[in-house]
Amino acid sequence: MSAQPRSEAPPPRSAAQAPEGRLLTEAVTRLRRALRSSIRTDYPWETLPMAQVELLQVLGEHSPARISDLAARRRLAPSTVSGLIGQMIGTGLVARDVDAADRRASVVTLTDAGREKLAAWTTAHERRIDAALAALDDGSRAAIAQALPALFQLAENLGEPPDGPAGG
Repeated sequence: MSAQPRSEAPPPRSAAQAPEGRLLTEAVTRLRRALRSSIRTDYPWETLPMAQVELLQVLGEHSPARISDLAARRRLAPSTVSGLIGQMIGTGLVARDVDAADRRASVVTLTDAGREKLAAWTTAHERRIDAALAALDDGSRAAIAQALPALFQLAENLGEPPDGPAGG
């Protein structure tokens, strides 16, 4: 079995010729695409757009939150986040409430349905990734496990929004 990932098109250059940044970009892009595709195939009930999932994830960690805080954490325009939140209110995933600290402002919180949807989404993705990892040889699994701390550091170096209050 080849260690090379299966895809519709091979990488533009061999590993020896391509810079690490390009290869990592290609790998991340393929992983995201494969995960999105496989989750829709394996779990056809999953139709939540990724932008909404990402907001649910932020709210799962930082709730309640103002629209401006969510926008800063996801690096999106407040109007974009407001539109997404409006859609999510319509589907019952989040609720808008008055900010207890400033009654002139509003905050968004996860509803029970939102928490359940986020938990189901997370479980489905973890199950899918676990199955894909199990199909790898021991050396590949170990390499991925060993790379995880460096990947988290890379995300931090790329300017991932901080989790603390100063981040948004």
